[in-house]
This record gives sequence, C-alpha cells and structure tokens, in this order.
Amino acid sequence: MHLELTPEALLMQLGYTKTEQTLKQIQEIIKNTKGFEKFSQHLPSFNDVLAVEKAFIAMSNSEKYLKIKCDEDSSADNLSAFTSLVKHWADKYKLELRQVENKNTYYIIGQH
Repeated sequence: MHLELTPEALLMQLGYTKTEQTLKQIQEIIKNTKGFEKFSQHLPSFNDVLAVEKAFIAMSNSEKYLKIKCDEDSSADNLSAFTSLVKHWADKYKLELRQVENKNTYYIIGQH
C-alpha cells in the first residue's frame, strides 16, 4: 500500500512547525527533488533510524533539497555507522546524493 506523505505531514515528521515559510520551503524541495513521491513515505522511518547515530534529515537553508546530516561531534563509530546507513538507504531507493565537501552531510538530489 502506498501512502502519500503531504508536505504538512512531512514537516511534522521531521520536527518542523508548520508556518507559511516552512510550508513554502518543503513544497519547493518536493518540486525540486526528482522522483520525490517514490521514496518520500520512507523518510520518517529513515529519520528514526538515523537518530540512533545522532543524525537526522532536515531542510537545507542554502539548497532546495533535504539533507541528511550527522552531528559534528559524533564518534568515529557513529560516523562509520552513519555513512553505512546513508549509502544503504540511497542504494535501496536508487537515490542520487551529493556530499557536502569535508562534512558529514548529504543532499538528497532525487532518484536516478
């Protein structure tokens, strides 16, 4: 069964308050992300999995994409597990990610 995740529901799942600005931002991200509707329903559960490794999914303030980010002060074990989780998830849903140079942050560009 396929459930569509509305922009409002996604904001709540990612921990954002619904405002005119956040709603506009998430709508632009959805529009800009290729194949978003094909993997979006998996974002909340992936965000929950990431939390174990001190990581999360957030809206980018500089790009019109969601980003997957790990806390800067994470241990090497956390970073290794985080990287492994991100790569596995991207492969599973055939996602193109772009890593921010010298950071543990990935933009979700969309499906291949």
